[in-house]
Amino acid sequence: MHIILGGTGHVGSAAAATLLRRGEAVTVVTRDAGKAAHLVEQGAEVAEVDVRDVEALRKVLKRGRRAFLLNPPADPSTDTDTRERETVAAITAALEGSGLEKVVAESAYGAQPGEGIGDLSVLYGLEQKLAAQALPASIIRAAYYMSNWDGALETARRDGVVNSFFPADFQLPMVAPRDLGEAAARLLLEPVGQTGIHYVEGPRRYSCADVARAFAEALGRDVRLVSTPRERWVEAYRQLGFSEAAAKAYARMTAATLDEPEEPERPERGKISLENYIAALVGKQSALAM
Repeated sequence: MHIILGGTGHVGSAAAATLLRRGEAVTVVTRDAGKAAHLVEQGAEVAEVDVRDVEALRKVLKRGRRAFLLNPPADPSTDTDTRERETVAAITAALEGSGLEKVVAESAYGAQPGEGIGDLSVLYGLEQKLAAQALPASIIRAAYYMSNWDGALETARRDGVVNSFFPADFQLPMVAPRDLGEAAARLLLEPVGQTGIHYVEGPRRYSCADVARAFAEALGRDVRLVSTPRERWVEAYRQLGFSEAAAKAYARMTAATLDEPEEPERPERGKISLENYIAALVGKQSALAM
């Protein structure tokens, strides 16, 4: 049995679906069982659990032999760094006495020690907590999710604009969530002794201008990129509903991504291109609107 945290999210559901297609037993962990209906139809079991509840989560983990760990993002209206560190602590505490033989955990490109730099430090903390315990662990350092651009579809369709915190020509490693989920499933099926850090990104690097071009092609209209200048990042995040602490953390994370990009020598390459991802996104939303 494979236990999948975040099992109804972009990456977790892709990992679960991949394992189910291979005939593996899967339990998806979610706070809303109703969102897992499509996975139940494929044969998954569901555990409706708040991952911050250590005892409840440990009880679920005891059902399986291997688990995929994904730290859920905190509500941006809160102090996200504090909340997400608390969740990391709960998840890693639940591993104690779980009886698991191996875990696969999702981290991020650029994960590093520090304070107030969002997921980069929070997920580095997850990596370090896993390294400090005896349970074998494989780490996925994931590139920037292509799904982070999902929210741009509305402005691209309505106004012909894609907003970005990065410059138009900045080459950003991006990856489709489905490629991450398939990588997670593969690592879960590897022998217990195969561990380490795995960098996963898409077929090639893309600029933010490429994102606007992909939306333009998929929508059949002109779409331009509008980049928010660095000095307005915190203000822009606040306008999106982020708390002051979260806005500052995300601004620092954006700066670290731009100024100190991590350049792995041989990243694993997914199959889904940015163009195909955005075309599918536009097609899906158009179908839902009909």
